[in-house]
Amino acid sequence: MNFDAHSYRHPSRRNVVFASRGMVATTHPLAAQAGLEMLKKGGNAVDAALATAASLTVLEPTSNGVGGDAFALVWHKGRLAGINGSGPAPIGLDGDPFRSRGLTKLPAFGWPAVTVPGAPATWAALSGRYGRLSLGEVLAPAIAYAEEGHPVAPNVALLWERAASQFGAALEGERFRPWFETFCPDGRAPRAGESFSIPALARSLRAIAASQGRDFYEGELARRLLAFSDATGGWLTAEDLASFRPEWVEPIGVDYRGYRVWEIPPNGQGIIALMALRILEGFAFTHRDDARTAHLQIEAMKLAFADGARHVADRRFADVPVEELLSDEHAARRRALIRPDEALPPGAPLADQGGTVYLAAADGEGMMVSYIQSNFWGFGSGLVVPETGVALHNRGLGFRLDPDHPNSLKGGKRPYHTIIPGFVSRGDEPLGPFGVMGAFMQPQGHLQVLMNAIDFGHNPQEALDAPRWQWTSGRTVEVEPGFPHPLALALARKGHDLRPALESTSFGRGQIIWRMGKTLAGGTEPRADGAIAAW
Repeated sequence: MNFDAHSYRHPSRRNVVFASRGMVATTHPLAAQAGLEMLKKGGNAVDAALATAASLTVLEPTSNGVGGDAFALVWHKGRLAGINGSGPAPIGLDGDPFRSRGLTKLPAFGWPAVTVPGAPATWAALSGRYGRLSLGEVLAPAIAYAEEGHPVAPNVALLWERAASQFGAALEGERFRPWFETFCPDGRAPRAGESFSIPALARSLRAIAASQGRDFYEGELARRLLAFSDATGGWLTAEDLASFRPEWVEPIGVDYRGYRVWEIPPNGQGIIALMALRILEGFAFTHRDDARTAHLQIEAMKLAFADGARHVADRRFADVPVEELLSDEHAARRRALIRPDEALPPGAPLADQGGTVYLAAADGEGMMVSYIQSNFWGFGSGLVVPETGVALHNRGLGFRLDPDHPNSLKGGKRPYHTIIPGFVSRGDEPLGPFGVMGAFMQPQGHLQVLMNAIDFGHNPQEALDAPRWQWTSGRTVEVEPGFPHPLALALARKGHDLRPALESTSFGRGQIIWRMGKTLAGGTEPRADGAIAAW
């Protein structure tokens, strides 16, 4: 039987999923099942999250990998903890060589934008603090998928084909050859349903598991990475790798209509979603698909992004005024700038590419995890460490080259980071994890999905299904297929430059798990190969 895995000619719907003993929601069915397998073996939500995350590096290499970064929020025993697993720029790198060439931003491909990958150390830190199972046990499904192969999912195949076309046109030179050998061994991207394996990545995952992640930073994997960097013009050093540790952080949060919304603090951009919510709490909303509602949401996001662009940076190097930006006074000042019937034009263009996976996990004992992992631009830098299967991200693109900006490029410094796991609580009780991945769509997705749930009473699946808008620059707002046409026309009359999109790839991919007493309620993303595995 022949069919097109990308063709769906009839509307379909998913129902919210209920369970009590455990749940994993993510963008790939096999990854969700890997997490559920850990729960059934006696593991907890962190074990499930790590098994899922590691599997996604194999199953969805178009969006994340071992050579990327990771962030997480963990609810455990009545407390929410955060971990920032973003790596810094190499200690010997600064912006002078690029400014002297007249560049205003780093090149997207090759070594300039490669920062220290944080994912393996973050896995080990989460496992060491919270896990019940060994790191070897939770990485076992990922190792099996890498070694034995897996059928490529439809959305992954689509993104893979696009990346292969882009890389084929943009990447030249010996340093990029390992990417094509690893991810296009037959001279093309694998098609939907075709089996694909990466035995070299299986070996790398085994080494990470056996060493609690340290092999990536101080062992054989580190030596291979450094040899490749030295041979092809990179800046990474043994000190950069060996000194890296993820940072445990206190989450930041704001109250919104009786709920508490939590994010990772800067250098992440979660504060942008919080600032927008603070602005919008000063308005009353009655209908979702209403021009006033969408207009105010868009304007609040534009103002929040403007503040984020000025201030978000690595707090070890810059004074980021988090409390002031989230204060009543600041929200009131920004709210007063919004015109009820006319769009404001602030803000610079945002990046139009992203490569991230998000997952939510919960167990029957109360632990809940909001986890996000990323290569940044799809496969990242285009660099793959030979004989390891490890693709390196290009997260350094988050830096500014302006030497006077708080987020300026400097060795040892972490860049402005787009990936943001979210969490919601009410009083002392957790509601649960949520997230929407996709570069600068993420705060916009957080805002829309949360308001769907809190302001308009959507269930978790309905909150994710609802059509989205995306502000990109100036007055330009893209709307995805299914966005109500009358609403788009009404926004255009307010001065927004509406751009209908032909597909939903850039509008974010989200997951939600809410806890209601002993029942877990989950929703998964219809814009991806989303799935919920529940028990």
